[in-house]
Order: sequence, then C-alpha cells, then structure tokens
Amino acid sequence: MSFARSVLIVDRLSETREVLRTVLERRGLRIFEAAEQEEGWKIAREHHPDLIVMDVEEYGSPRDAAAPETNVPAGRVPLVLLGSARKRETDGSGKVYVSKPFQYVDLIRRIEAMLAGFAGESPKTTR
Repeated sequence: MSFARSVLIVDRLSETREVLRTVLERRGLRIFEAAEQEEGWKIAREHHPDLIVMDVEEYGSPRDAAAPETNVPAGRVPLVLLGSARKRETDGSGKVYVSKPFQYVDLIRRIEAMLAGFAGESPKTTR
C-alpha cells in the first residue's frame, strides 16, 4: 500500500496515539508513532514525515520539545503541539498550538487542513 502523506505522533498516552493512528490511517495517511520525544525525533530524522503531532505538556518544557531546528532538517516540518502551556493557536512559524483538553474531531480537522495547505489541496471533511 502506498501512502501519499505521513504523520508522526509523539505522545506518551497510547490512547491518543491509537485514536489518531486509526482515524488518520483510514484517511490514507502513513503513521509513525513514538511514546517518547527522543524516539520521535529519531523517527522524524529517519522517515521525514509531512507533519508532526507532539504532546509538549508531557515532556516538561514546551520550548525544548518544540525545537525542530535541531531535530529535523531545517525545521521545515509543520508541527501540531498539544498542551496547555501555550494559549496562542499559531505563532507564524509552522507550529500550531492546540490546548488541552482537545476534541479529537477538531484535532483531526486541524491536521488535515495543515496537510492540505502544505500540498495546496482542499482538506477532506472530517466526521
């Protein structure tokens, strides 16, 4: 099976990874997963996902978790950062902050919109 796009999910909660994986795979996306941040960055360097979803609240400092410049090539991978540490939705750097608690439907829509925007496509409708 060939996948057009890929998403890396980095979250210590297996439930979050499972829900996102299940929904996004059904939409034809290839999913990579990591429970730990260090493992996630290793996967990102190896597989070059089109988007990374990372729970920064679980890893202490959101500043450290959100430093793709040192972890993935040129910091060009869009990031969806989950947590309550940041209140703003976006900072103009390709990073989107999603506050906890979040609704999965809204998060999936955000991921699809970012992937579509990155590719110049229209996002699919999430149900």
